[in-house]
Amino acid sequence: MNTSANVAGPQAAVLSATRPLYWSVRRELWENRTIYIAPLVAAVVFLFGFVIHTILLRKRMHGVWPADPAQLHDLLATSYEIAAALIMGVAFLVGIFYALDALYGERRDRSILLWKSLPVSDLTTVLAKATIPLLILPVFSFAITVVTQMIMLLLSSVILLGSGLSMATLWTHSSVLSFSLMLLYHIVTVHGLWYAPIYGWLLLVSAWAPRAPFIWAFMPPFVIGGVEKIAFNTSHFFNLLLRRLAGPEPALPHHSDTVMDVMAALTPWQFFSEPGLWIGLAIAAVCLVGAVRLRRYRGPM
Repeated sequence: MNTSANVAGPQAAVLSATRPLYWSVRRELWENRTIYIAPLVAAVVFLFGFVIHTILLRKRMHGVWPADPAQLHDLLATSYEIAAALIMGVAFLVGIFYALDALYGERRDRSILLWKSLPVSDLTTVLAKATIPLLILPVFSFAITVVTQMIMLLLSSVILLGSGLSMATLWTHSSVLSFSLMLLYHIVTVHGLWYAPIYGWLLLVSAWAPRAPFIWAFMPPFVIGGVEKIAFNTSHFFNLLLRRLAGPEPALPHHSDTVMDVMAALTPWQFFSEPGLWIGLAIAAVCLVGAVRLRRYRGPM
């Protein structure tokens, strides 16, 4: 009996420690439906345009389709890249506005009084809010992108029937699986780790800003960059911000401008040996610690 109690004790402690975080994340999903609605709307809009484009292309073909498999591969890959860029771009914008309002909104509508009365620590609350842009949104956007690309492939197969193109050739050169794997790698490295300091900074501003968190979040970088340009006639700070937004570049030169090739050229060894990654993660950790402390002492407005 004592052995069972000793085994159950640590398990119960782990469950009691993770359960508040789990329900806090679910609460954020319940209260912010834009998190999953916006990427879905972007996918539907793109599919609508894709169907129109494919139908018009089918009418212009007159029974002729690119015979070169490489040309077919490039044509399909471009459509997949545009779909992924649109969906993940929308998810990135949603993450920015969510992070800016995550801690500011509960002070503005005074719901912070309710949430502070619950047995959930400030650390758990901030981590739950940070999980949304760093984990939940990228995972949602990845799943939506993969499903969208599969629907695109099915729609292409239906619309292009009778065009003289073998459906086996279409599916063979669709590269959905390889693109999905590269996209997953891109989400883990860039959206999950490389963008961490961006969301950390936005959450810190959201916890502190007395009014208009958007202005307080974006005004300091512009002021710093403007002062640097006036004083030294350089743009190092702006270039640093642009590099953070664009993502890390492969160490070796690549001979293609497609997103798939750029992502494939950035190996895990190159990414995890990038000093900017670890500096950014340290900045994100400092910002999250600051957000926790600010939420502890900031009251409703």
